[in-house]
Amino acid sequence: MKHHSLLATGLAALVFLLASCGQKHKATGLVEDFIDQYALQPDEIEQRDYEHFDSTKVISDSLLQIMQAKEHPLFKHPIPYPVAKSGRMLYLLRMNYVHKGDTLWHTFYLDEQLEHIVAFK
Repeated sequence: MKHHSLLATGLAALVFLLASCGQKHKATGLVEDFIDQYALQPDEIEQRDYEHFDSTKVISDSLLQIMQAKEHPLFKHPIPYPVAKSGRMLYLLRMNYVHKGDTLWHTFYLDEQLEHIVAFK
């Protein structure tokens, strides 16, 4: 009986890991599309490395609006983000990259359905 419990726990962990990998892959694709669409010079954002894919519920609408309004020198402005909805979960994905020899990073916030970038910093 103990062996079956351990096997079930291991299988559940494997399913969770595979689902998480699929979500990160989808999030990475959204960020790549976002960069292609809104970066002023997408080819200058080099050596992109994605890490720290997670979820959060602590980003308020006002904080989202502040991030959405901020101008970033590598991106067009304004960017048409979807309307913020209070009290929802967001995913976040950190991207490390090299721009003109400098190693930099941005954190992208994605909606719960992994369909839109709602802000980045």
